[in-house]
Amino acid sequence: MFDELFGRAELKERIETLEDEKADLQDRLEAERERRKDAVTDRQAAERRVNELEDRITQLRDRIDRLEDGEQTLSYRRRERLAGERVGDVLDRLASLEGQPESVLTAVVADDHRIPDALREGFGERAALISRAAPCLAVTDDAGIVSAAFDVPNPPEPFARWSDGVELERSWFEPTGRFTLALVRSDLFAMGVYEGRERTAFHGFDSELKSNHSKGGFSQSRFERIRDGQIDTHLGRCQEALAERPGDAPLFVVGERSVLGAVSDAADATAAVDATGEPEPALEQAFEDFWTVILYGI
Repeated sequence: MFDELFGRAELKERIETLEDEKADLQDRLEAERERRKDAVTDRQAAERRVNELEDRITQLRDRIDRLEDGEQTLSYRRRERLAGERVGDVLDRLASLEGQPESVLTAVVADDHRIPDALREGFGERAALISRAAPCLAVTDDAGIVSAAFDVPNPPEPFARWSDGVELERSWFEPTGRFTLALVRSDLFAMGVYEGRERTAFHGFDSELKSNHSKGGFSQSRFERIRDGQIDTHLGRCQEALAERPGDAPLFVVGERSVLGAVSDAADATAAVDATGEPEPALEQAFEDFWTVILYGI
């Protein structure tokens, strides 16, 4: 009775209505967030598939070129992904290879695929396989006991030398000393400072992007401009974060191939990786991917 007299009943009904509306909006907001996450996941999966197809197309074009030139089709004897302790084991074996002066060839080949004369001398017709693996480190000896190439996470300047053993540095292949590793995607940033494999500092964030275009509301071109602006803003934040890293440590930047060029000016090495998810676990995955070495049997 008093509720009706003072108008409280109407207010209580209004509050209940607003509470229901609030709950409905919260449900819609959560559904929208899940939809955006799914859209980002789908886009990242599509990017991985594009990278796989690009690699396959390159391989097929190489094969066509060789067949058109009348060359015998060449293939790697084996291919293995080396990670963790396995990398160190293989490097130990390489370091144990000793011979007479100028009996062992070590070469770092850049990604321009130019094959030094020393590699043609050491590998013969199979030097073409080195070109396909580039950028890489290639090793062989004058007796043909060793014949392999390795992609190099942190490559030095290209060189080709005959000597009495394999010439390499562990820091080219394994996390040693202090360095910074940053993962950059169009919607995510994660950066860690490391001492070897131990991470001593972390900074990360993500940014929401418009995930798809609806035919209603505004045009496709406007949607793309808005999305591009969001990505530019995100990359600006990434550049600011990179500028605050320890200046005396090497910097490795990994992530989406499409955005690496915008943030990698100061990087000592870069690599495309498919790490996704929340910033911290994504960085852990990126770390493992970056320091994984592919062994090619030549």
